[in-house]
Amino acid sequence: MSIRLEESWKKVLNDEFEKDYMKILRAFLLSEQEIGHTTFPPNRYIFNAFNHTPFDRVKVVILGQDPYHGQGQAHGLSFSVQNGVAVPPSLKNIFKELANDIPSFHIPLHGDLTRWANQGVLLLNATLTVEAQKPGSHQGKGWEIFTDRAITELSVRRSNIVFLLWGKFAQHKAALIDKRKHHILTAAHPSPYSASNGFFSCRHFSRTNQILLENHIEPVDWQLT
Repeated sequence: MSIRLEESWKKVLNDEFEKDYMKILRAFLLSEQEIGHTTFPPNRYIFNAFNHTPFDRVKVVILGQDPYHGQGQAHGLSFSVQNGVAVPPSLKNIFKELANDIPSFHIPLHGDLTRWANQGVLLLNATLTVEAQKPGSHQGKGWEIFTDRAITELSVRRSNIVFLLWGKFAQHKAALIDKRKHHILTAAHPSPYSASNGFFSCRHFSRTNQILLENHIEPVDWQLT
């Protein structure tokens, strides 16, 4: 498997690719594909979050758990789906909260969040691959070590990043973040099962922009075309 990782992230994370867990993980992924298992996202998109959002440009992190497991959905950005694919329920709820939080926001007809990533919003899943139709199937295979390192490096080397941690899984990652240097906003997960228990009305999008402005950082234009 060829690895394409944006240069600023490569400087921070390159040594991870020489560690035993990553060699085992790579062998596992190759084996899965050789025996005919379909994995998502396609190999070229596995590190999409890093490639769209360079290390030095990260100003917001939205943490997901693992990629969508349906055909054509995942493209390496948490909560995002490729253009032309039906918007999943959690993302519909994210858009609903955005519309309630930011009056000028118009709900788009697609779920491609690349525009956010290009503005410095790191859309990071804790696990970067999944087997088709088997949610969570690649958890515990090593990806979490890699993505925890990414979060830790952001915490140590950067400042005034806004971390949006939705749901208990994401909130456990708060232990990796230096709260004296960064800003953590927590809420329920936007899933239909939990959004009404604290995601709706969290106002994380306007609060994020307020924090960024207070720290002389350009806010995010959340509108998607």
